[in-house]
Amino acid sequence: MPYKNRKSTYVYFVLIFVFIKVVLNLFAISHFGFHRDEFLHLVLADHLDWGYKEVPPFIALLAKISITCFGNSVFAARLFPTLFAGLIILLTGLIVIEFGGKKFAITLACLSLIFAPAFVASDYLFQPVVFDQFWWVITVWLLVKYLNTTDVRYLYWLGAAIGFGILTKYTMLFFAASLLIGILISKQRKLLFNKHILGAALITIIIVLPNLIWQLTHHMPVFTHMKALREQQLDYITPANFIKQQLLVNGIALFVWLNGLAFLIFSFRLRNFQFMALAYALIFIFLLMMDGKNYYIFGAYPMLFAAGGFGFERLLKTSGYALRTAAIVLFTAPNLILFPIVLPILPLPQTLAFFRFADKNIPAIRFAMTWEDGKTHATTQDYADMLGWDDMAALVNKAYQSLSPADQKQTIVYADNYGEAGALHHYGKQYGYPDVISLNSSFTIWAPDSLKCKYMIYVDDGGGKNIKEFVAGNMIGSFIKVGEVTNPLAREKGTAVFIITPNYRLNERYSPELARKRLE
Repeated sequence: MPYKNRKSTYVYFVLIFVFIKVVLNLFAISHFGFHRDEFLHLVLADHLDWGYKEVPPFIALLAKISITCFGNSVFAARLFPTLFAGLIILLTGLIVIEFGGKKFAITLACLSLIFAPAFVASDYLFQPVVFDQFWWVITVWLLVKYLNTTDVRYLYWLGAAIGFGILTKYTMLFFAASLLIGILISKQRKLLFNKHILGAALITIIIVLPNLIWQLTHHMPVFTHMKALREQQLDYITPANFIKQQLLVNGIALFVWLNGLAFLIFSFRLRNFQFMALAYALIFIFLLMMDGKNYYIFGAYPMLFAAGGFGFERLLKTSGYALRTAAIVLFTAPNLILFPIVLPILPLPQTLAFFRFADKNIPAIRFAMTWEDGKTHATTQDYADMLGWDDMAALVNKAYQSLSPADQKQTIVYADNYGEAGALHHYGKQYGYPDVISLNSSFTIWAPDSLKCKYMIYVDDGGGKNIKEFVAGNMIGSFIKVGEVTNPLAREKGTAVFIITPNYRLNERYSPELARKRLE
């Protein structure tokens, strides 16, 4: 039986790969700047609550701990993602051990996951993605442990993991449902028919309840957020693109997880874990129908990599050391070529040179430079989202310092989108200008009820388009353009900073819009 494979040396062996993953992240995480989404999640540390318009509260707590313990640097913000990325590798190795895999299976599964572009790119940024993956993987491991031991304590830990997973990202609801349906369809369903399942479910409900109450008292903004995503971003995602991306995002490691999927379906040795293949199919179909982003399903791949490592170990069990080593190199090393595209291990000039080389010589990876607008750009969207923020903050500070001390006391700062607002909030602690106001994302929760000021430093993500609208509507008395973001690689290129003198008509527009967005 697989559970007999419990040598402690295998657990220590897995730690080698955890170390590799952590070192790779630590080497790269301080390059470039903060990502747009990182700014938003770090802002939440100053507004702890049981929910937000775009995310559940878990990442806000991590942000508070991170800033308090490690500070405000890029490196500090990415320490928690690096830690959780290492834990994902650890759990993947432990799943291999539970399957009955030995050192070859562990090596192949863990290295495949470490070098897979999808996980290299998503597991170093301070975003819910890596934490969401962690809860998916630990949920699978706890299920496997329960199935191997029938120890009901794992069910209660499972209930807690699902609860914290939901508090991290709501996709956990769909994954947990897929696992449950997969088990009910499989021959393992009898193990779920006991009173302890109700106890585990109660733990999940208790953990999630405060967030559910927050959602209800704030008019369920999760649905508004999903609607906005579908209209503004997910509309560009077609079923064909989603399928193509799932086949490409893990590079050469595709063959490892596909082998794992096949083994889960057809292998007698893994018959007790067939529900994993069913769960993957269900969540895949669901996200395909919902136009989900490709990374929504990433958390399901570690279990497939674990099964794939075990599968290749069985297929090559009579092969020599040389052939096994060749298989490991074949299914992992080629992905190293993609590292500069998905992890900032090189300075920006060398990274751009690599992008130009890849665009000319490796057409298959152009999808990495395809943004949510469906167009191909000079760099990846993630890298573009890390550039230009310090320039923008410097322009706002320049505008603020151009005013007299008396006028500064009657000045506010306003930004159009959450990336700009998050960046200005972050850099405001360094420069000392007023905290930013925005009617985008969760910033609407904290925005003042009205605009009371003599001057407004306005960050226009339309490059001046909104200023023209204000002038046409007689909402401002005068305006001066201080400058704009000129970095050609930044997504915020062209974003302009103005000093304006608003009048009552601008407030007449602001207050109803704020009221409407608070109800969304």
